[in-house]
Amino acid sequence: MFQTINDRFFNLVHGGRLIYNACWEDPALDRRLLGLDRESTVAVITSAGCNALEYLLDDPGAVRCVDLNYRQNALLELKKALIAAGRHDWLWALFGKGADEGHAAIYSAVRPRMPGFAQEFWDRKIGWFSPSGRGSFYYRGAAGDVAYIVSRLLWKLKPGLRRLAMELLEAEDLDEQRRIYGLIEPRLWGPLLTRIVRQPWLMAFLGVPRPQMDLILREHPGGLAGFVRDRLRHVLTGVPIRQNYFWRVYLTGFYTPQCCPNYLKPEHFETLRQRVHRLSTFTGSLCGFLAQSQERFSHYVLLDHQDWMARHRPDDLAEEWRLILARARAGARVLLRSAGTDAAFIPVDARSRLLFRPELTAPLHPDDRVGTYGSQHLAEVG
Repeated sequence: MFQTINDRFFNLVHGGRLIYNACWEDPALDRRLLGLDRESTVAVITSAGCNALEYLLDDPGAVRCVDLNYRQNALLELKKALIAAGRHDWLWALFGKGADEGHAAIYSAVRPRMPGFAQEFWDRKIGWFSPSGRGSFYYRGAAGDVAYIVSRLLWKLKPGLRRLAMELLEAEDLDEQRRIYGLIEPRLWGPLLTRIVRQPWLMAFLGVPRPQMDLILREHPGGLAGFVRDRLRHVLTGVPIRQNYFWRVYLTGFYTPQCCPNYLKPEHFETLRQRVHRLSTFTGSLCGFLAQSQERFSHYVLLDHQDWMARHRPDDLAEEWRLILARARAGARVLLRSAGTDAAFIPVDARSRLLFRPELTAPLHPDDRVGTYGSQHLAEVG
C-alpha cells in the first residue's frame, strides 16, 4: 500500500507540473559518445531542452524532441522562440539570469513564434521569471521547488554553510575543492538532511520514481542518503567545480557567463539561430512518436525513463524497443542512463540486436558533472 501511495503521488506530480527547469544530464559526455554530424537524425527525450539545443552545435540534420509532459516541450519552445528572434540578451535575461524586470515584454515579443500549447502555458507562468518572489525561474517547477526549499532550510539552520558553498563554487582547483568540502560535509550531513533525502516525496519532486529508488536501495549499502552523500562527495571533490553549471544554478538561482550551458554562450548564439529550425517537439510517448514517424534515426538519447518502464510497463518497454530498432538506421547509436549499475532491464530480444560499448562509457562516467546516475550506456544497433 505504501508503495502504491508513493507511485500515485509520483504520477500526480509528473502529470500536473513542469518537473525539470534545467537538464540534469551532462551534454559534454553525450557529444563525445554520440558523434553527431550533418547526416544525423536524433530522437531525444526533451526534459528541459538544454541538451537538445547543445546537440545542434554538432550540426545534426534534425533533432526530434519527445516528452509525455507538454510543459517540458513548452519550455523548449520558449527557448527556441528566443533564439529565433535573434536576441541573445533576451535569452540570457530569462535563462542566464533566471529573472528579469523586462520578462513580460520579452515574452510578448516572442510569443507569436510559439505554438498554441506553449503560448497557453506561458501566458499563465511567465511570472516565474519575475525578480520578485523566489527571484529565479530555477526555483520554479518541481525540481526548482526542492532546490529552493532545501537550500533555504539549510542556510537558515546551518550557520556558515551558505558562505562555504559560495566559496566552493569559486575554488580554483580540486585541492581547494576538497579542502572546502571537508568543512562543508560534517555541517551538511546531519540528521535533518539525512531524513529529508530519505523521503519518497522529495525523490518524486526530483523526478525519481519508485523503481529507481528501489534500484539504489538494492545496489547501494548506504541506501538513498548514502547514495546521495557519496555521489555529492564525488562530484564536488573529484570533478572541477568552475565549469559545473548544474550545481551552481541550484545553489545560486542563476548562471554566470563563465559557467553556463553552451546554448547560453554568445559565441554559439548565431550558430543556434541558423539551426534551431531543425529542432522540433512532440508531446506523447516515444512509442507514439516512433509509430507515426516516417524517419529513420541515427541516434537515440533516452535519458533514464526506461528504469520506470521496466517495472511498471514491461510490455510497453518491449514495444518501445521494437519501435526503436524498427526506426533505427544500421549502426544507430543509443545512449541511456540508469540509477542502477547495468542495463539488464533491456528486453532480451532487443539486447540481441545491440552492441554495448563500455570501453567508451566507463572512462567518461567519473567526469560526469551531474554525478547522480549509477551508470551510462552506449549501444550500437546491429
